[in-house]
Amino acid sequence: MTTKIRTPLPRCLMLLGSSLLLFAGMAWSADKDSSDIEKRLDASTRVLTEIMDTPDKAIPNKVMTDAKCIAVVPSMVKIAIGFGGSHGKGVATCRTEDGRWSAPAPITITGGSWGLQLGGQAVDLVMVVMNEQGMQHLLSSKFKLGADASAAAGPVGRDAAADTDWKMKAEVLTYSRARGVFAGIDLNGSAITQDKDETRLLYGTFVPFQEILDGRVRAKASSEPFLDAVRKYSGQSKEHARNDQ
Repeated sequence: MTTKIRTPLPRCLMLLGSSLLLFAGMAWSADKDSSDIEKRLDASTRVLTEIMDTPDKAIPNKVMTDAKCIAVVPSMVKIAIGFGGSHGKGVATCRTEDGRWSAPAPITITGGSWGLQLGGQAVDLVMVVMNEQGMQHLLSSKFKLGADASAAAGPVGRDAAADTDWKMKAEVLTYSRARGVFAGIDLNGSAITQDKDETRLLYGTFVPFQEILDGRVRAKASSEPFLDAVRKYSGQSKEHARNDQ
């Protein structure tokens, strides 16, 4: 009887197989991360559309048409156990010098406030920058509401547009939606920064915040639904935007 001797798999083949598995895992992870930022853009589009489609309780049209920048953070997490805190990720866009809306820039917002609370919830957040000074704070890629830039709970509904005090007092108007209730919110103390990791995922490389928001970066196809919503509710048509490009 002849006994067959099994020769071990050549080491080079084992290494090749391991490398292929590693690269496949890295590619899957990159695809997953890319889909995450695309989902965040889709969620931001949905939040803005749902809020603005209820005009009696939405952000006043006057606020939107005068906006210098608009930022949306879907599902910001608020948790409070003695000390309250919040964290969320979203996207921001600003009007460029020629009146177009810039490509979106990924952002993060973190903050906290003292309070005897117990519980947690997710809220949708919208921030509207109302003047040039507030816009410059946002372009700096890192600032704190209430310290670097004045912020106030924004007016809600059609009637609120007649009151101009909010425009004179605040650089940033802030809104939140939780459990179906939409209203202005006090976010003083919250820090807004550029999300560098998601910037790399969205644009394939790191791009400084200011370059994105001043219009020097072309928007990706996945960003168009979000920008279309911003154009619609800020009074700028898509045709106008194309003519300006």
